[in-house]
Amino acid sequence: MTQERSATIARLRGPGYVVLPAPAARVALELDVPGLEALRGSWERLPRDAHLRDGGRYRARRHGSFVHTLAPTVLEAVPHRPHWQPTSYNALHGGLTRWFEPIESEVSGAPAWRQLLIAIGEVFAQLQPVARWFVEAHQFRIDTADGIGRPTPEGAHRDGVDFVAIVLVARRHVHGGETRVFDAGGASGVRFTMHEPWSMLLMDDARVIHETTPIQPHGSAGVRDTLVITYRAGGFQDP
Repeated sequence: MTQERSATIARLRGPGYVVLPAPAARVALELDVPGLEALRGSWERLPRDAHLRDGGRYRARRHGSFVHTLAPTVLEAVPHRPHWQPTSYNALHGGLTRWFEPIESEVSGAPAWRQLLIAIGEVFAQLQPVARWFVEAHQFRIDTADGIGRPTPEGAHRDGVDFVAIVLVARRHVHGGETRVFDAGGASGVRFTMHEPWSMLLMDDARVIHETTPIQPHGSAGVRDTLVITYRAGGFQDP
């Protein structure tokens, strides 16, 4: 294990989260950045989220599910399935069986994509040893075409999984989008804004809650593109 990855695990083990600027993420996770950059165009093709209960049209997304076996290392896509969360974790959209369009096969099958999901899973497995992770990946685009875009319309929340990674893919022509992470059992927390593609936030979902503030256009209509990846032991969340 590299020194950079060990330091990332140590920081995550401390307060339950770690913010990795893009250069640190690249080294700690040995990212194939050119390969990831080649996937950024897929965020231009995300279909609208038809399940927003606030009536908004500011979010587009795709969703995919995978099983990451740790030894030997295998990442397998599973047949397309819905996304579901209980109301105890998502008061706005919990209890809904939400079907989203699947992640494009040229994205989910790309070596850089697979390497990213595996590397993050390996980091989390150092904090919670498991035989396999049940992984859900969400490509999000939040836009300001109608004014304000809300990255987390449900507010500050946990996801009901073991670990979460939020990866910034692109950000342009927007104000706002400040990420906030707070101790789930206390009042301490941090606030920061990710600007550079492939910077990321890794979190222990049992220990912290998180949210991202709304974005507003800065000049021309803006967008904030992210990849959210959740890791859960024991199975996917189901009704």
